[in-house]
Amino acid sequence: MKLSNEKKDNENTGPLNDIRVIELGQLIAGPFCGQLMADMGADVIKVEPPGSGDPMRLWGRGDFPLWWSVCARNKRCVTANLRELDGQELVKKLILQADMVVENFRPGTLEKWGMSYEELSAKNPGLIMIRVSGYGQTGPYSKRAGYASVGEAIGGMRYLCGEPDRKPSRAGLSLGDSLAATYACMGALAALHHREKTGQGQVIDASIYESVLTVMEATIPEYTVSNYIRKRSGSKLPNIAPSNIYECENGSIVIGANQDTIFKRLCDAMEQPELASDERFVDHVSRGEYQDTLDQIINDWCSVRDVNEVEARMLKYSIPSGKVYRAPEMLDDPHFIEREAIVDVPSERWKHLKMQNVFPKMSKSQGQIRWPGAEKLGAHNDEVFGSMLKLTKDQLNELKKKSII
Repeated sequence: MKLSNEKKDNENTGPLNDIRVIELGQLIAGPFCGQLMADMGADVIKVEPPGSGDPMRLWGRGDFPLWWSVCARNKRCVTANLRELDGQELVKKLILQADMVVENFRPGTLEKWGMSYEELSAKNPGLIMIRVSGYGQTGPYSKRAGYASVGEAIGGMRYLCGEPDRKPSRAGLSLGDSLAATYACMGALAALHHREKTGQGQVIDASIYESVLTVMEATIPEYTVSNYIRKRSGSKLPNIAPSNIYECENGSIVIGANQDTIFKRLCDAMEQPELASDERFVDHVSRGEYQDTLDQIINDWCSVRDVNEVEARMLKYSIPSGKVYRAPEMLDDPHFIEREAIVDVPSERWKHLKMQNVFPKMSKSQGQIRWPGAEKLGAHNDEVFGSMLKLTKDQLNELKKKSII
């Protein structure tokens, strides 16, 4: 669906710059899917409830929540009360002019609002509907509320996170939401290719728990074939040695030298070449058996050295390694700078707002950050409803008075 280039603030060179997406979700999973497509140039129109907006506007730390600036970047933000018939009709008209609609409400919600795929696709047969939920659109759990934390738990990830003598832990990020959004985006792009061949749209059903399950490696066949259940192992992977975080005098470093040839180089780098022929460490299986002993030897060597010295020595001997970074280290790193992994984005509030750049890099049609998340609720109401639906100022004012937008 070719767009009329209604917005020309910045040149849009992204590969999806002729695709329009209506984003109905809130919080993380649906909006992150929308962010991925907006980063690649899609015209993403984010619909928020009037008065309150997406709760993501309030999530974060500090005087001003900054997550919103990232997850709503490149999106045109409008308001519509989907609990009211007039709001539903307004959004249906937007969807008639769209290629995709993404939502992450509890299954059945859109149907309750008269916005099922059957109803929407009857008038827009090429429509691709992206549905992200905790458990999927079918099955006995489908109607349950689903957060990333729960999906990570039943998908198997949480059981493996943390130290073995403590309760399961979590990453300090909503991995389940991000994984589900990424798989939803991948499905949507595959559906777009299918539509190019057939003209037909379809529904993408992406659940959080299955997105987590997909990255669980061989945990299922290991159990069904060998009755083996993986356990929590902290910072290491059982029987993969050496591959761990080691503590230096002034910081931590990850060293991965579990391959035989690399381990030999590590022994040379540590000036302990005899370890390579030690029967406890002579091959992959032996090193796995004596993993804790080997980790202690390496940690003792690191503990009396500066982390930069250790890193330099690892680089000299071509050993995979890297310091454990926080935001300050990322901002100062020359590799991050050279590849523009973090960029300055002008915003309404800050002249230079730093955030992670669009990824992956593409040689011919690179996406870019054209603007950060709009601070004003309904910032693009007049632009979108006026240009796409031809509503007049008086009509828009009437909708505002009725709290429809």
